[in-house]
Amino acid sequence: MTSRERFLQALTCQPLDRPPVWIMRQAGRYLPEYRELKAKSSFLEMVKTPSLAAEVTMQPLRRFPLDAAIIFSDILVIPEAMGQGYKFRDEGGIAMDFRLDDKAQLDRLDATGVAQRLDYVAQALKLVKAELKNQRALLGFGGSPWTLATYMLEGGSADDFERSKSVFYSDRAFFNALMEKLTAALIEYFRMQIRAGADAIQIFDSWGGIIAGQDYEAASLRWIRDIISALPADFPIILYAKGTSSQLTDQAFSGAAALGVDWTVDLGLARKLVPGNIALQGNLDPVLLNTTPEIVRRETTHLLENMRNANGHIFNLGHGIMPQAKLECMEALLDTVTGWK
Repeated sequence: MTSRERFLQALTCQPLDRPPVWIMRQAGRYLPEYRELKAKSSFLEMVKTPSLAAEVTMQPLRRFPLDAAIIFSDILVIPEAMGQGYKFRDEGGIAMDFRLDDKAQLDRLDATGVAQRLDYVAQALKLVKAELKNQRALLGFGGSPWTLATYMLEGGSADDFERSKSVFYSDRAFFNALMEKLTAALIEYFRMQIRAGADAIQIFDSWGGIIAGQDYEAASLRWIRDIISALPADFPIILYAKGTSSQLTDQAFSGAAALGVDWTVDLGLARKLVPGNIALQGNLDPVLLNTTPEIVRRETTHLLENMRNANGHIFNLGHGIMPQAKLECMEALLDTVTGWK
């Protein structure tokens, strides 16, 4: 069985001898080869240059026995393609070129033609697809409408998301108009990624947990449902929504084939709450990769045992790998998962 077959079978909850594994943000600053490349090219240059994006995507797969590659890109390419660019602040975090304040600015955002403007992502996917030779799965991804909207409405990274929430509660017409544009752009973008060879798409609702639980449907999940329903039937979508454990049941009926679960959730309990035809992805605490191989092996084994005899488990972290992660800890994680029976 190839790694690609293992991954796709896990998404359909078929029995496997071990779970497939990939790691969120598996390419990045913890790898010396990434830091070497980053010294020559900026992050945005790497994202927008297909050959560089493909190289960064492949770096962790050359080191580790991962079952899937996730294309190197950024969720904020969507607002940039619509007309609201972004950059990285010197002190850390994201700065959008402007804060989305009024209807005139919103009207200028163009949700059409996104696939053409983001063709560099499609070209990177095709390069990686050819190198993988169908031996490992290839994942595309994008941010959820709500998560993208928070950056656009706040003007960049935020601590309290005060303006995003205020717009949602006080100007629902403006909010919905923005979400409709983002939803349309993401549908076009994901269709493009599928045509380019993605085996699955992950939707990152990274800020889904900052809205009140009773409002999560209106603020985020309804738009995710619209996206999934507009994509090819039975194409596997993985929904990762950080901090939304109380929404698991509703997410299970979103049309997603798998739900990513953050590290605060007992994955065995989540398996009991989510229908058996929905796969679960997760959920080791990323901080553990900053500790020691012994701790990583212990906690990884505990998670695997917690999910023993549970079909449809894709091993992953509960959020993205951190720059401080140690290579020996990553090796211990992969050795433990791939050697587990």
